[in-house]
Amino acid sequence: MKPEEYIEQVIEIAIDAGNKIREIYLEGSFDKEIKSDNTPVTSADIAAHNIITSSLKALSPDIPVLSEEDAEIPFSEREHWQRYWLVDPLDGTGEFIAGSGDFSVIIALVEHNRPIMGIVYVPMTEVCYYAIAGLGAYKRDASSEVRIVSQQLPLAEDPPLKLAVSRRQDPQSVLKLFSHSKHCELVVLGGAALKSCLVAEGKADCYVRIGPTGEWDTGAAQIIVEEAGGQIMDIGLQPLSYNERESLENPNFIVVGSPHLPWDQLLTAES
Repeated sequence: MKPEEYIEQVIEIAIDAGNKIREIYLEGSFDKEIKSDNTPVTSADIAAHNIITSSLKALSPDIPVLSEEDAEIPFSEREHWQRYWLVDPLDGTGEFIAGSGDFSVIIALVEHNRPIMGIVYVPMTEVCYYAIAGLGAYKRDASSEVRIVSQQLPLAEDPPLKLAVSRRQDPQSVLKLFSHSKHCELVVLGGAALKSCLVAEGKADCYVRIGPTGEWDTGAAQIIVEEAGGQIMDIGLQPLSYNERESLENPNFIVVGSPHLPWDQLLTAES
Protein backbone atom coordinates (compact mmCIF):
# COMPACT_ATOMS: atom_id res chain seq x y z
CA MET A 1 0.00 0.00 0.00
CA LYS A 2 1.08 3.56 -0.70
CA PRO A 3 1.22 5.99 2.26
CA GLU A 4 -1.78 7.95 0.94
CA GLU A 5 -3.83 4.75 1.23
CA TYR A 6 -2.95 4.51 4.94
CA ILE A 7 -3.26 8.13 5.98
CA GLU A 8 -6.90 8.41 7.03
CA GLN A 9 -6.79 5.15 8.96
CA VAL A 10 -3.63 6.20 10.78
CA ILE A 11 -5.13 9.60 11.62
CA GLU A 12 -8.07 7.72 13.17
CA ILE A 13 -5.64 5.64 15.22
CA ALA A 14 -3.94 8.82 16.46
CA ILE A 15 -7.34 10.31 17.34
CA ASP A 16 -8.35 7.16 19.25
CA ALA A 17 -5.13 7.34 21.28
CA GLY A 18 -5.61 11.09 21.76
CA ASN A 19 -9.15 10.59 23.04
CA LYS A 20 -7.86 8.17 25.67
CA ILE A 21 -5.11 10.60 26.69
CA ARG A 22 -7.64 13.45 26.96
CA GLU A 23 -9.96 11.29 29.06
CA ILE A 24 -7.16 10.46 31.53
CA TYR A 25 -5.97 14.10 31.52
CA LEU A 26 -9.42 15.48 32.34
CA GLU A 27 -9.97 12.89 35.07
CA GLY A 28 -6.73 14.14 36.61
CA SER A 29 -5.87 10.74 38.06
CA PHE A 30 -2.95 8.86 36.55
CA ASP A 31 0.08 6.81 37.55
CA LYS A 32 3.53 8.31 37.04
CA GLU A 33 6.97 6.72 37.05
CA ILE A 34 10.52 7.76 36.17
CA LYS A 35 12.14 5.59 33.51
CA SER A 36 15.77 4.47 33.46
CA ASP A 37 16.67 7.45 31.23
CA ASN A 38 15.29 9.78 33.91
CA THR A 39 12.25 10.82 31.86
CA PRO A 40 8.67 10.50 33.14
CA VAL A 41 6.09 8.04 31.87
CA THR A 42 2.42 7.96 32.85
CA SER A 43 -0.49 5.57 32.53
CA ALA A 44 -1.68 7.81 29.66
CA ASP A 45 1.56 7.11 27.74
CA ILE A 46 1.07 3.38 28.20
CA ALA A 47 -2.64 3.44 27.30
CA ALA A 48 -1.91 5.38 24.10
CA HIS A 49 0.98 3.05 23.27
CA ASN A 50 -1.27 0.00 23.59
CA ILE A 51 -3.97 1.53 21.37
CA ILE A 52 -1.53 2.63 18.67
CA THR A 53 0.62 -0.49 18.50
CA SER A 54 -2.29 -2.92 18.45
CA SER A 55 -4.12 -0.85 15.81
CA LEU A 56 -1.06 -0.47 13.57
CA LYS A 57 -0.30 -4.17 13.77
CA ALA A 58 -3.89 -4.92 12.75
CA LEU A 59 -3.71 -2.39 9.90
CA SER A 60 -0.33 -3.52 8.55
CA PRO A 61 0.84 -6.81 10.09
CA ASP A 62 3.97 -6.84 7.91
CA ILE A 63 5.26 -3.44 9.09
CA PRO A 64 7.10 -3.42 12.46
CA VAL A 65 6.36 -0.78 15.11
CA LEU A 66 9.03 1.10 17.07
CA SER A 67 7.45 3.03 19.95
CA GLU A 68 9.13 5.08 22.65
CA GLU A 69 7.44 2.82 25.19
CA ASP A 70 8.81 -0.36 23.58
CA ALA A 71 12.15 0.69 22.13
CA GLU A 72 14.42 -2.09 23.42
CA ILE A 73 14.72 -3.67 19.99
CA PRO A 74 18.36 -4.43 19.14
CA PHE A 75 19.86 -2.73 16.11
CA SER A 76 20.81 -6.15 14.78
CA GLU A 77 17.08 -6.71 14.26
CA ARG A 78 16.08 -3.14 13.34
CA GLU A 79 18.77 -2.62 10.71
CA HIS A 80 16.99 -5.00 8.36
CA TRP A 81 13.74 -3.02 8.42
CA GLN A 82 12.97 -1.40 5.06
CA ARG A 83 9.80 0.22 6.39
CA TYR A 84 8.50 0.69 9.95
CA TRP A 85 6.17 2.77 12.11
CA LEU A 86 7.91 5.21 14.46
CA VAL A 87 5.69 6.26 17.36
CA ASP A 88 5.68 8.59 20.35
CA PRO A 89 2.34 7.78 22.01
CA LEU A 90 2.46 10.95 24.12
CA ASP A 91 4.95 13.66 23.16
CA GLY A 92 5.15 16.19 25.96
CA THR A 93 4.64 13.95 28.98
CA GLY A 94 6.05 16.74 31.16
CA GLU A 95 3.41 19.11 29.79
CA PHE A 96 0.72 16.47 30.45
CA ILE A 97 1.86 16.16 34.08
CA ALA A 98 2.10 19.94 34.48
CA GLY A 99 -1.43 20.42 33.11
CA SER A 100 -0.57 22.75 30.22
CA GLY A 101 -2.44 20.83 27.51
CA ASP A 102 0.54 21.15 25.12
CA PHE A 103 1.07 17.52 24.20
CA SER A 104 0.48 15.38 21.14
CA VAL A 105 0.34 11.92 19.61
CA ILE A 106 3.03 11.23 17.00
CA ILE A 107 3.00 8.53 14.33
CA ALA A 108 5.47 8.39 11.42
CA LEU A 109 6.06 5.90 8.63
CA VAL A 110 9.77 5.54 7.87
CA GLU A 111 11.03 3.96 4.65
CA HIS A 112 14.71 3.41 3.81
CA ASN A 113 15.68 5.47 6.88
CA ARG A 114 13.60 8.53 5.89
CA PRO A 115 10.18 9.58 7.21
CA ILE A 116 7.69 9.45 4.32
CA MET A 117 4.47 10.08 6.27
CA GLY A 118 3.81 11.83 9.55
CA ILE A 119 0.91 12.67 11.84
CA VAL A 120 0.93 14.94 14.89
CA TYR A 121 -2.45 14.98 16.67
CA VAL A 122 -3.19 17.41 19.52
CA PRO A 123 -5.79 15.87 21.86
CA MET A 124 -6.80 19.05 23.72
CA THR A 125 -7.51 21.11 20.58
CA GLU A 126 -8.37 18.21 18.23
CA VAL A 127 -5.99 19.67 15.65
CA CYS A 128 -4.16 17.28 13.35
CA TYR A 129 -1.03 18.07 11.35
CA TYR A 130 -0.04 15.54 8.70
CA ALA A 131 2.10 15.13 5.61
CA ILE A 132 3.02 12.59 2.95
CA ALA A 133 6.26 12.82 0.99
CA GLY A 134 5.64 14.67 -2.26
CA LEU A 135 2.01 15.48 -1.43
CA GLY A 136 2.33 18.45 0.94
CA ALA A 137 1.66 19.21 4.61
CA TYR A 138 -1.76 19.93 6.07
CA LYS A 139 -3.50 21.15 9.21
CA ARG A 140 -6.97 19.83 9.96
CA ASP A 141 -9.43 20.79 12.69
CA ALA A 142 -13.15 20.20 13.24
CA SER A 143 -14.21 22.81 10.69
CA SER A 144 -11.52 22.95 8.01
CA GLU A 145 -8.37 21.58 6.42
CA VAL A 146 -5.66 23.78 4.92
CA ARG A 147 -2.32 23.17 3.29
CA ILE A 148 0.43 24.69 5.41
CA VAL A 149 3.59 26.41 4.21
CA SER A 150 6.49 27.64 6.33
CA GLN A 151 7.37 31.31 6.44
CA GLN A 152 10.05 32.02 3.82
CA LEU A 153 11.99 35.00 5.11
CA PRO A 154 13.82 37.28 2.67
CA LEU A 155 17.55 36.75 2.52
CA ALA A 156 19.11 39.24 4.93
CA GLU A 157 22.26 39.54 6.99
CA ASP A 158 20.35 39.97 10.25
CA PRO A 159 16.72 38.79 9.79
CA PRO A 160 14.22 39.17 12.65
CA LEU A 161 13.37 35.67 13.86
CA LYS A 162 10.43 34.23 15.78
CA LEU A 163 11.88 31.46 17.96
CA ALA A 164 9.65 28.71 19.38
CA VAL A 165 10.67 27.90 22.98
CA SER A 166 9.30 25.80 25.82
CA ARG A 167 7.62 27.51 28.75
CA ARG A 168 9.85 25.42 31.01
CA GLN A 169 13.04 26.51 29.25
CA ASP A 170 15.26 29.45 30.14
CA PRO A 171 14.89 31.77 27.10
CA GLN A 172 18.50 32.87 27.46
CA SER A 173 19.68 29.31 26.85
CA VAL A 174 18.14 29.62 23.37
CA LEU A 175 18.90 33.27 22.65
CA LYS A 176 22.62 32.81 23.35
CA LEU A 177 22.78 30.40 20.42
CA PHE A 178 22.03 33.19 17.94
CA SER A 179 24.52 35.77 16.80
CA HIS A 180 21.88 38.54 16.59
CA SER A 181 19.60 37.59 19.47
CA LYS A 182 18.36 41.17 19.96
CA HIS A 183 16.25 40.69 16.83
CA CYS A 184 14.61 37.50 18.11
CA GLU A 185 11.00 37.25 19.28
CA LEU A 186 9.98 34.30 21.45
CA VAL A 187 6.89 32.14 20.82
CA VAL A 188 6.18 29.99 23.90
CA LEU A 189 4.67 26.50 23.57
CA GLY A 190 5.23 23.05 25.06
CA GLY A 191 6.00 19.77 23.30
CA ALA A 192 8.80 19.26 20.76
CA ALA A 193 6.53 18.20 17.89
CA LEU A 194 4.13 21.09 18.45
CA LYS A 195 6.96 23.61 18.23
CA SER A 196 8.14 21.99 15.00
CA CYS A 197 4.59 22.26 13.63
CA LEU A 198 4.56 25.97 14.55
CA VAL A 199 7.52 26.37 12.21
CA ALA A 200 5.81 24.27 9.53
CA GLU A 201 2.72 26.49 9.52
CA GLY A 202 4.70 29.74 9.52
CA LYS A 203 3.90 30.87 13.07
CA ALA A 204 7.56 30.58 14.09
CA ASP A 205 10.75 30.76 12.05
CA CYS A 206 12.95 28.49 14.09
CA TYR A 207 12.98 26.00 16.94
CA VAL A 208 16.22 24.81 18.55
CA ARG A 209 16.20 21.75 20.76
CA ILE A 210 19.13 21.38 23.15
CA GLY A 211 18.91 18.22 25.22
CA PRO A 212 17.98 14.57 24.78
CA THR A 213 15.20 13.51 22.41
CA GLY A 214 14.48 10.26 20.60
CA GLU A 215 14.01 9.63 16.90
CA TRP A 216 10.27 9.24 17.62
CA ASP A 217 10.19 12.92 18.65
CA THR A 218 11.21 14.13 15.19
CA GLY A 219 10.12 11.52 12.63
CA ALA A 220 6.60 12.80 11.91
CA ALA A 221 7.58 16.43 12.49
CA GLN A 222 10.41 16.12 9.97
CA ILE A 223 8.21 15.13 7.03
CA ILE A 224 5.60 17.74 8.01
CA VAL A 225 8.25 20.48 8.17
CA GLU A 226 9.92 19.36 4.93
CA GLU A 227 6.65 19.19 3.00
CA ALA A 228 5.81 22.68 4.29
CA GLY A 229 9.09 24.03 2.87
CA GLY A 230 11.32 23.87 5.94
CA GLN A 231 14.04 21.59 7.26
CA ILE A 232 15.17 19.78 10.42
CA MET A 233 18.94 19.39 10.92
CA ASP A 234 21.41 18.79 13.69
CA ILE A 235 23.19 21.85 15.05
CA GLY A 236 26.00 21.24 12.56
CA LEU A 237 23.30 21.63 9.85
CA GLN A 238 23.49 17.96 8.83
CA PRO A 239 20.38 15.79 8.26
CA LEU A 240 19.03 13.71 11.14
CA SER A 241 19.32 9.94 10.77
CA TYR A 242 16.73 7.24 11.44
CA ASN A 243 17.47 3.65 12.44
CA GLU A 244 21.08 3.83 11.29
CA ARG A 245 22.82 3.16 14.61
CA GLU A 246 22.36 1.37 17.94
CA SER A 247 21.31 4.51 19.79
CA LEU A 248 17.89 6.02 19.05
CA GLU A 249 18.81 9.32 20.70
CA ASN A 250 18.86 12.42 18.49
CA PRO A 251 21.62 15.00 18.53
CA ASN A 252 20.68 18.58 19.40
CA PHE A 253 18.71 19.86 16.43
CA ILE A 254 17.27 22.93 14.75
CA VAL A 255 13.97 23.28 12.87
CA VAL A 256 13.88 26.09 10.30
CA GLY A 257 11.16 27.42 8.05
CA SER A 258 13.55 29.15 5.63
CA PRO A 259 16.34 26.70 4.72
CA HIS A 260 17.92 29.20 2.32
CA LEU A 261 18.99 31.54 5.15
CA PRO A 262 22.69 31.37 6.20
CA TRP A 263 22.05 29.41 9.42
CA ASP A 264 25.75 28.69 9.82
CA GLN A 265 26.20 32.45 10.33
CA LEU A 266 23.01 33.04 12.31
CA LEU A 267 24.02 30.44 14.91
CA THR A 268 26.94 31.20 17.18
CA ALA A 269 29.90 28.93 17.79
CA GLU A 270 28.40 28.10 21.23
CA SER A 271 25.66 26.08 19.58
